[in-house]
Amino acid sequence: MLKVGLTGGIGAGKSEVSRLLVERGAVLIDSDRIAREVVEPGTPGLAAVVEEFGPDVLTAEGTLDRPALGALVFADDQRRAALNAIVHPLVGARAAELERAAPEDAVVVHDVPLLTENGLAPFYDLVVVVDASAETQLDRLVTLRGMTESDARARMAAQATREERRAVADLVVDNDGTHEALVEQVDAVWDELVRRAAAPR
Repeated sequence: MLKVGLTGGIGAGKSEVSRLLVERGAVLIDSDRIAREVVEPGTPGLAAVVEEFGPDVLTAEGTLDRPALGALVFADDQRRAALNAIVHPLVGARAAELERAAPEDAVVVHDVPLLTENGLAPFYDLVVVVDASAETQLDRLVTLRGMTESDARARMAAQATREERRAVADLVVDNDGTHEALVEQVDAVWDELVRRAAAPR
C-alpha cells in the first residue's frame, strides 16, 4: 500500500485532482467528508461539540450549524484549538479504519486540506501538493464559489503559504493552466504513484 497525502490551498483545485486520481484507481479518504460524518446527529462527536460550544451551534433540526460554529472559531485560535481537539482524533481514527479496509496493493490518497498546517507530511509515503497562484485561487473563490473578495482573502490568509506547502511536497501539480494541462499532470502523477506502490520497500 502506498499512503499519499494530497493537499492544496483553498481554490487551488485539490478536489478535482482527487476526483481524477479516483478515476485512475486511487482509494480516496476525504478528511473533509469524514469531519462532517463524525459530527452528524447522534454521534459522540456532535455531543462533544455541543458540550464545548453550547446549544447555539445546533440548527432547529438538531444538526450542526456550521456558519454559527465557524463564527465562533474562525477568528479565535483558542476556540479553534478546542474544536480541533474534538474533531481531529475522530477524523484520524476513521481515516485509519478506512485505510485498513483498502486492498494491500492500493494507492490510498488522503485528501487533507490542512496537511501542511498540522505537520502531517511525515505520516505519508509521499505528499502531492496542488498549487495555484493567489490570483487564480481568488478568482475561483469569487467566481465559482460566490465568496466576497474580502472573505476569500481572509480564508486564504488563514492557511499555509504556497512556499510552506511546496516545502513539504514530493510532487507538485501546477493548476494555473487549462483543465487539459491538469489532466496531463495527473496522469504523470498517477504513473509515478503506481510505480512507487509496486517498488519494494
